[in-house]
Amino acid sequence: MEDAQGSVRAPAALCLGNLGTEGVLGCCYLVLVQELGNRSSDLLLQSQRWLSEMLPSAGVYYFPWEINSSIPEGEALRTFGRLSCYDLTRSEAILSTQHGSAQHHVHIDTTLVEPFEAQLGSLYMVLGEAEHREGESPVIKARILTCVEGMNMPLLEQAIQEQRKYFQERQQQMESGTS
Repeated sequence: MEDAQGSVRAPAALCLGNLGTEGVLGCCYLVLVQELGNRSSDLLLQSQRWLSEMLPSAGVYYFPWEINSSIPEGEALRTFGRLSCYDLTRSEAILSTQHGSAQHHVHIDTTLVEPFEAQLGSLYMVLGEAEHREGESPVIKARILTCVEGMNMPLLEQAIQEQRKYFQERQQQMESGTS
């Protein structure tokens, strides 16, 4: 497809269709770059920020034993545990994890992920938002609830620790670079 100046541009619908849902942000950015041409890079950055704000947060990993009332309402988070209970009529599930000598339970609101085939005793990973209910520890309103049976849990815990270490070092570098 050609514009008034004779430049060839890919139509947005074709681009989105070829990249699928994983490539939507990149494709929208590509279309914006093509649309804006030689305009200011500030406008491009502003458009990129706008697009990233439209997508929900990827969520911060929390270990099940770290989930408590100090997590802000609505914060996106990820955690894991074995499915110990599922009540379809109430749209609630409980993920349980052993840490040291203590058993930890995370309550999940499954309204947005139903129907799903609950496999009691299997390992699950959840991505959702913290929701505070009176007199209870936070409930995670699940966006994604995936069975990950067979996942190497000690390796996952190590990876989460390494990711936290990396983010902390990067934050320190950014703070020292701006001061």
